[in-house]
Amino acid sequence: MAEITRRRTGEFLRELFSILMAVPEGMRASDALQLLSSRFTLSPYEADNYESGSRRFEKIVRFATVDCVKAGWLVKDKGIWSITDEGRAAYAELSDPEAFYKRACKLYAEWKAAQPDAEVSVAAAAASTTVADDVDSTAKSVSVTFEEAEEQAWAEISQYLRAMNPYDFQDLVADLLRAMTYHVTWVSPPGKDGGLDILAWPDALGTRLPRIKVQVKRQQHAVNVDGLRSFMALLGDDDVGLFVCTGGFTKDAEAEARTQEKRRVMLIGLDKLFDLWDEHYDQLTDRARRRLPLRSIRFLAPGG
Repeated sequence: MAEITRRRTGEFLRELFSILMAVPEGMRASDALQLLSSRFTLSPYEADNYESGSRRFEKIVRFATVDCVKAGWLVKDKGIWSITDEGRAAYAELSDPEAFYKRACKLYAEWKAAQPDAEVSVAAAAASTTVADDVDSTAKSVSVTFEEAEEQAWAEISQYLRAMNPYDFQDLVADLLRAMTYHVTWVSPPGKDGGLDILAWPDALGTRLPRIKVQVKRQQHAVNVDGLRSFMALLGDDDVGLFVCTGGFTKDAEAEARTQEKRRVMLIGLDKLFDLWDEHYDQLTDRARRRLPLRSIRFLAPGG
């Protein structure tokens, strides 16, 4: 990247931070990069495409964000990028774009020096700056390749789940509970269910508390606090409520669930549901796995 300066990269990063800080819950990486691109006039070098079809601009930014992640300024999760409190503080302190990027690079170097293979890196640096730069570039390239693959995989999985038939999605949740060793005694048939979709118990006879009451919603919009309260009204003193929704939950609903003193309820959005499915995948039946089949692909894992 000989034709891109640290100052220019810093300008990209600071503007990216400005975009992400306006969305505390985070933004899809692809959306953030597209918006970032629209705020700059790219040089022919930056706007050029690789043979793969991806623009050099996006690679420049993605490479630079690796430093920000290791600096503790940026979090990436399933293709969603969000700024940490440390990142906000750095943005406020370092208004000069070059100084901003240099600090991120410095913190990345400190992180790298603390890794188990640090002695190898130091030896490489002592032998040749070019070799050290090549090693560093390769490590960042691995991180970028990994995160792009993860973003694509999650986009496909989330789209698949959101498009699933509501009753198939309900059965998927019931299968997950069985894989987690709960005993599902009832799954709502098609039709009105009175707000309750699944009943489960810790034991096969249903003699041990708590009873687990589950509401499942496969919808695009988030459940608000009124929707949550309607579900909590169905919970008794010895019940635990699980509310599963593909659209997630509003901040008010999350606060309501978190501050409950009498009603025990857990909110499960799409991210958490998938993480549980992945964690308990080996315990699922073959029939259950066909509802959301997964296949592992081996990557050279990025460090850290």
